[in-house]
Amino acid sequence: MNFEKEQNDRIEYIEQILKEYLPEEAGLQKYVIEAMNYSVLGGGKRIRPLLMLETFCLFQKKISKVIEPFMAAIEMIHTYSLVHDDLPAMDNDEYRRGRKTTHVVYGEAMGILAGDGLLNYAYEVACKAFDMGENPVMIADAVKVLARKPGIYGMIGGQVVDVLANGSPLDKERLDFIYKLKTSALIECSMLIGAILGGATKEELEIIEQIASDVGLAFQIQDDILDVTSTLEVLGKPIGSDEKNSKTTYVTLEGLEKSKEDVQMISDRALKNLNMLKLNYKENLFLEELIRRLVSREK
Repeated sequence: MNFEKEQNDRIEYIEQILKEYLPEEAGLQKYVIEAMNYSVLGGGKRIRPLLMLETFCLFQKKISKVIEPFMAAIEMIHTYSLVHDDLPAMDNDEYRRGRKTTHVVYGEAMGILAGDGLLNYAYEVACKAFDMGENPVMIADAVKVLARKPGIYGMIGGQVVDVLANGSPLDKERLDFIYKLKTSALIECSMLIGAILGGATKEELEIIEQIASDVGLAFQIQDDILDVTSTLEVLGKPIGSDEKNSKTTYVTLEGLEKSKEDVQMISDRALKNLNMLKLNYKENLFLEELIRRLVSREK
C-alpha cells in the first residue's frame, strides 16, 4: 500500500466534494459567503471527512453518494469551530493553517457570522442526503449524530468548561472531560456517521465510538506536545499559545515524556479495538495507518 498516494487521492476527492457543496458567492450577503468559503478552503488535513469516509468503507466496499453531503457538513462544522476559536474573545489567534485567520481578514463581526453561517449551512447540506433515494431512517440517524456531537453535550460542552476554567489550574479528570468533548466529539461524530451509513450493527457502532474517542484524546494530547515542541513554520499556527493563555494541558500536568507515553497507550488501545472489527481488510489497513500517523504527526 502506497499510503501517501492513497491519502492524497482521498483528500483530492474530499476537496472536490467541498467545492461542490459550498455556497455560491452571490447576492447581497455574498461577503459572508466569501468569508465562509475562505475559511473552509484554507487547507488542512481534512481529518474528519477522511475518517468518516474510511469508516464507511469498513462496512461498504463501494462508495455511495449518500456519504458526500455528510463529509462536507462535518468539515463545515469543524471549520466554524476553528473560526470562532480564533476570535479575540476566545484564543485571539492571527494565523490558522499558515495564513491569516478569518476575523483578521474579514473583521470580527464577519468572523462571527461566517462561523454561524457554516454551522447552519452544514445541516442544510447534510439534509441533501434525503434526496438521494437511500434509506431515510438511516440518514435520519446520521443527522441525529451530526446534531448531537457538536452541541452542548459534545464539542460546545467541552469548550464551555475550557472557557470557564479561564487559565485556572485543572485536574486530570476535568481536563479529560474537556478533551473528550471538545476534540473527541467531532471525531466520534465523523466515524459514527460513516459507520451508520455503512450499515454497522449496534455493537459495531459502540466499538467505533470508543475507537473515535481514543483517537480524539490521543490527537489532542499530541496537539499539546506540538505546542511546546514545534515551530510556527511547521505547525502553521502560533506555538506556545497554551502557555500564553495559562492553559492546563497534559504537558503541564504530566510532563512531556509522560504525555508521549499516554499518546502511545491510547492510540494502541484504539488500534486494538479497530482490529477487533476485522471487516474490509484493505480499508482496515489504510485506517490503521491513518490513525498511527494522526497521533504521531508533527503538524
